[in-house]
Amino acid sequence: MDKIYDLVIIGGGAAGLTSAIYAQRAGLDFVMLDTASSMGSQLTQTDEVENYTGLGKISGMDLIMKFREHAAGMDANMADEAVSAVEKDGGLFTVTGSKNTYKSKTVIFCAGAAHRPLGVEGEAEFTGRGVSYCAVCDGFFYRKKTAVVVGGGDTAVSEAVFLSNICSEVKIVHRRGEFRAAKRLVDRLNECKNVTQVLNAELAEIKGDKTVTSVVLRDGRELETNGVFVAVGIVPNSGLVKDLADCDSAGFIVAGESGETSCEGLFAAGDVRTKPLRQIITACADGANCVNAVTELLNS
Repeated sequence: MDKIYDLVIIGGGAAGLTSAIYAQRAGLDFVMLDTASSMGSQLTQTDEVENYTGLGKISGMDLIMKFREHAAGMDANMADEAVSAVEKDGGLFTVTGSKNTYKSKTVIFCAGAAHRPLGVEGEAEFTGRGVSYCAVCDGFFYRKKTAVVVGGGDTAVSEAVFLSNICSEVKIVHRRGEFRAAKRLVDRLNECKNVTQVLNAELAEIKGDKTVTSVVLRDGRELETNGVFVAVGIVPNSGLVKDLADCDSAGFIVAGESGETSCEGLFAAGDVRTKPLRQIITACADGANCVNAVTELLNS
C-alpha cells in the first residue's frame, strides 16, 4: 500500500519553509516539495531586505538560505522535486512530482506569484539594480532620489504616493489618459507636490550602466531616474489547483488567515492566496497559520 502522508507542502519560499518548520514541530508526517531553481522565488531576486524583523539588512538569497538552514537543522523532510499535478479523490490528495508520486491527507499550496513584467528592453538586465516590483520592499534605497512608477491601478498609484514620502521626485507613467485606481487614491496622488503624472505614455526601454539611469518612452522622450518600479500586476502560480479550489478573477486562491480553501484539506499560503499585503513576513505568518489549521483538521 502506498504511504499516506499527513501533509504535502508545495513550494519552498518563505511560506513553504515556515510551514515545514511548524509541521516538524507539530510532529506531522510530511514532505515539502520544491525545485532548487525556484527556491525562494521572488525573494531570491531581491538584492537587499531591510524589513524582516530582527535581521536588519540581508540579501534575499541569504535570507532564504537561513530559512532553509533552519528547516534542515530541524530535520524537516524536504525534497528537490518539481510538481506537475495535484488531484483529489476519495478524500486523499495525489501530488505528482518529477521523481515520485505522493499521497496525502492535506496539502499546503504555496507556489507563490510572479510580478507581471513590462517586457521592455533593459528590464531583465536591471532587475535588482534599479528595477523593482515592490516599493514597500525597496523604496528606502531611493531616499532623496528620483523614481519612475509604471502602471495606473491601485498598486501603482499607492506606490507612487508611498515613494513621494521617500524620494525627491516621482514620475508615474501610465498608458491611458486617466488612472484606473480608486478615486480616493488618485485624490491622494494629486496632493503629492513632488509627483509628476506622465499620462498617455508607455515605456519602451530602461537604460543604465551599472544601475538604472533613465527610461525611454515610446514617443521618444527620455526621463532621467535612479529607479523604476513596475506595478502592472502580478500573476499567481495557482494553475495546479485552479480546478480544485475557488479563485478570484485574477487567479488568486480564495483563502483567509487560516489558509482554508473551498476544497477541504487544501490550504493556500503566501502570495498565491487572496490577501491585502504580500510581504516575506506575512508569507511566514501564513505558513504557521496553515499548519495550525491542518493540525486541527487532522485531529477533528
